[in-house]
Amino acid sequence: MSDSLRFMLDGELIELDRVEPTRTVLQFLREDLLRVGSKEGCAEGDCGACTVVIAELVGDVLEYRAVNACIQFLPTLDGKALFTVESLKAADGSLHPVQQSMVDYHGSQCGFCTPGFIMSMFALYKNNPAPTRAEIDDALSGNLCRCTGYRPIIEACMHMYDYPAPQASDAQLLEQLRGLQRQQGMSLELEQARYYAPSTVDELASLYQQNPHARILAGGTDVGLWVTKQLRELPLIIYLGNVAQLKQISRRDGAIEIGAAVTLNDAFDEIAGQYPELAEMCRRFASVPVRNAGTLVGNVANGSPIGDSMPALMVLDTRVKLRQGSTVREMALADLYLDYMKNALQAGEFIEAIEIPAREEAILLRCYKLSKRFDQDISAVCMAVAMRLDGDRVADIRIALGGMAAIPKRAALAEACLRGETWDETAVRNAMQQLEQDFAPLSDMRASASYRGRAAGNLLYRFFLETRPQQPLGAQAVNVFAVTG
Repeated sequence: MSDSLRFMLDGELIELDRVEPTRTVLQFLREDLLRVGSKEGCAEGDCGACTVVIAELVGDVLEYRAVNACIQFLPTLDGKALFTVESLKAADGSLHPVQQSMVDYHGSQCGFCTPGFIMSMFALYKNNPAPTRAEIDDALSGNLCRCTGYRPIIEACMHMYDYPAPQASDAQLLEQLRGLQRQQGMSLELEQARYYAPSTVDELASLYQQNPHARILAGGTDVGLWVTKQLRELPLIIYLGNVAQLKQISRRDGAIEIGAAVTLNDAFDEIAGQYPELAEMCRRFASVPVRNAGTLVGNVANGSPIGDSMPALMVLDTRVKLRQGSTVREMALADLYLDYMKNALQAGEFIEAIEIPAREEAILLRCYKLSKRFDQDISAVCMAVAMRLDGDRVADIRIALGGMAAIPKRAALAEACLRGETWDETAVRNAMQQLEQDFAPLSDMRASASYRGRAAGNLLYRFFLETRPQQPLGAQAVNVFAVTG
């Protein structure tokens, strides 16, 4: 028997009995509710014109997150509250401070992107009472504008706190959402399409073992594109987002375990706390709305050759915890990927969590990203290196790259060439030659094979310059470059 989908919108309960599992929030808003403030620009989570804000009950507090409505499936709103640009105006018609600031500082021209910017600003307003300029830039990283040049929009962000705060309180919404929380899993059925949202790991494992052909859904930042761009049918979906155990981050003896439903933003905050050298990589991974919806384990499970998280996780010796029914096994992340979009997962098996070991003493860690844009761009090459020196000799080194070939992987030949050797010019030059044998680079719209091969070698050489015992090159721990050739 199918359950009803229930969520809050503008203080009212929305209850839907017949829901297509892959219907997007944007389609529902524009086509069913005729709320046309949210726009469709790209339908793939890049432009931000569709941005909405979701409020979710986390313990006893509300968590507000800006997300892309164009790739967020409607059933994932169950038990949450939805805010659109139409939600912000007060009952007397007065504008919200973020809207009034946008008007007063001339942040809108053609207006197409404006509702999306407003909602990203609203999420920032709710979460951060005194953001820095860098935090404002991050909050707007998922919104594109072709008119303003961004200066007036940033000014509007900086001054939106100057206006009287709205009188509305979160207390009523808190009570409403408490009443919507389910004690057990939910299911939706419409014709031949089915959607399951289990509430426990055991229920999830049983469901997936019985239905190994099902599509597991976490944040939907990749799966959503299968529907909006590839027009794929997904007759059976199992959603992870209601499993509380999978939304947890735990520490044990310095190791970090991140559950399969932990968002990228939450996971990256934890990782950067222990590995500040990776903070810039985390910041430059997609955009805030994408990181608010997507999950780190989802990125790992997807196994895209251009997934920026995998090289960094590989050099940290990350392990994956796999679950099939009641059986649990572990393996090194570096062993998970077999070929393009092929991995070592068995039928009905999923990644329950990943574990990042405790930080090694005296580790030298770097992560480099080459891309055509500074914000929200796919890597042409992403390299991560972790090394431990014993005096001037390489006691251990791990090198991993993404964007190079069919899968993200370790550079085994280059690593072997360096272990036990003196960390000097000769050693790194030899390793650069071995690196050419580790990968067969591809050519695509982002870079040619020759560019990728040469860039990878140069990044390894840069790592040497930054970490050589004598006269190391002064540089930030993580660098993001623009491809100019």
